[in-house]
Amino acid sequence: MSKKLFTKSTIRNIILTILFAAIYFYVVLPPINLQSPDFYTFVFISFAVYCALSLASTISGSVKAHMYKTEEEINFFAAIKSNCRIPFIICVILVVVVIIGSIISSVIFNANKYSQLLVPEAGDFATDIDEISYTQIPMLDEDSAKKLGDRKLGELSDMVSQFEVADDYNQINYKNEPVRVTPLIYGDLIKWFNNRSEGLPAYIIINMVTQEVEVVRLEEGMKYSTCEHFGRNVYRHLRFKYPTFIFDEPSFEIDDNGVPYWVCPRIVKTIGLFGGEDIKGAVLMNAITGECEYYEDVPEWIDKVYSDDLIIEQYDYYGTYKNGFFNSIFGQKDVTVTTDGSNYIAINDDVYVYTGITSVGSDESNVGFILSNMRTKETKYYAIPGAEEYSAMSSAEGVVQHLSYKATFPLLLNISSEPTYFMALKDSADLVKMYAMVNVQQYQIVATGSTVAECEQKYVELLASKGILSSDDIDTGEIVGTISDIRTAVIDGNTFVYIKLDGSDIYYSISAADAPVAVLLSVGDTVAISAPESQDEIVNAYSVKRKESVPESSQEQNNTDVESENQPGSTENGSDSNAEDS
Repeated sequence: MSKKLFTKSTIRNIILTILFAAIYFYVVLPPINLQSPDFYTFVFISFAVYCALSLASTISGSVKAHMYKTEEEINFFAAIKSNCRIPFIICVILVVVVIIGSIISSVIFNANKYSQLLVPEAGDFATDIDEISYTQIPMLDEDSAKKLGDRKLGELSDMVSQFEVADDYNQINYKNEPVRVTPLIYGDLIKWFNNRSEGLPAYIIINMVTQEVEVVRLEEGMKYSTCEHFGRNVYRHLRFKYPTFIFDEPSFEIDDNGVPYWVCPRIVKTIGLFGGEDIKGAVLMNAITGECEYYEDVPEWIDKVYSDDLIIEQYDYYGTYKNGFFNSIFGQKDVTVTTDGSNYIAINDDVYVYTGITSVGSDESNVGFILSNMRTKETKYYAIPGAEEYSAMSSAEGVVQHLSYKATFPLLLNISSEPTYFMALKDSADLVKMYAMVNVQQYQIVATGSTVAECEQKYVELLASKGILSSDDIDTGEIVGTISDIRTAVIDGNTFVYIKLDGSDIYYSISAADAPVAVLLSVGDTVAISAPESQDEIVNAYSVKRKESVPESSQEQNNTDVESENQPGSTENGSDSNAEDS
């Protein structure tokens, strides 16, 4: 009777353990891979459940045997030993594997291998990074993009009650423009149940330059997303398709035709059992159909395969251990690390992550910076000593301290072949009010402006006044012509004048606070406008001057400026007395 009871309870415990393991696997989704710590946790917990069930069954069997006074009562300890011997041996083996694997994967024994995960090449800043027009400079940080996305969804009455905007806001290049894209998500579980059959109806594109927000409505909704449940959840769909793969966090992207995808990078461990995390290709999942395909060499339209956290971690290994493990602790010769924070730059239709490099000491300066391609991990190091990013932010905030503006994390730009920090200045309501440019090597050189064009013009003038640039390097781009159309508009409390010249389709925009003469102009006046070359419909002008119309024979002698070009008196900090009024 006791043997029969023992056999039935063992079978029941095995079935219950398998059921528990299946539920655990479905919910937690551990990869079936010896290089994943999650796999060992899964095995340990499953065997622990089996042993607990065996212990409970043995106790229950012993009680029943005693109550019914069977001829042969169950030997409690023998039963436990018989049931749990194999699971215990397997767990011990796995513990030994984890301990040995952690030791042979540790940086102490593999410092050189860790330092080789990412080896940057030396780069030339002025050659590698082209100067870009201010019309191509991303003006939005992630927080501002989120506000615009939430506001745009609030304008859509048919969506706002059922959906929300995801917090992804992944920055990519789309049709050669820097944008942030993010899908919609279901508002809650009930709204998911009501809308899951049609899927998510749209995603949002935010242009980082023009600040335009577009809601792209899909003919067929996205059935696969991170907010889905059961089999259509991105993580679960991936796990059942690729049970042995270890995945990094999926990122949302769109191809050149606007088709939404989830880019799911595959993680591999290259040092020992658990060390040397790297990326080997990615799985592309169509967000509409769920179709998956693994690419070891990902298509070129994908912008993000390596996360900025992984790239920064690998550079820190290089900077810390390139001269050996003990040098990183004793002596610390040539030991460098990345600074806090990072940002993104678009170069040749790829997205690069930027971060500063500083010595391991507690100084507040950079010895250089790196740019790393987020698709290929190709990394270049630029040995340009200068201000650390937060020091540059403080310098920019000091110029407008009377306004209590706060600077966003800077973007690295090439302005007149000079590495330059560009940042927005926000008020207490988190609205962008001004822009600032800070020279990386001489962070006391700061220029601010209410527009990017004005800020750039002041910055270039400051570089010339400091002898960094010659006056010949400043291209004013003066255009002389007769006004054929003139309009005004009030934007954020500032009056802007839009001027169109004969023979041109371009409107030149300038703030009335920067050029008061602009409000006195009318159709037929002859003006000289200083502005960058551009084929855009609207171009931000630096300045505008009115010229007298005189006979052509005496034009050279009698042409006089009625209103001098608006060139605010810039100090070393680039501030002027009209900053608060503008």
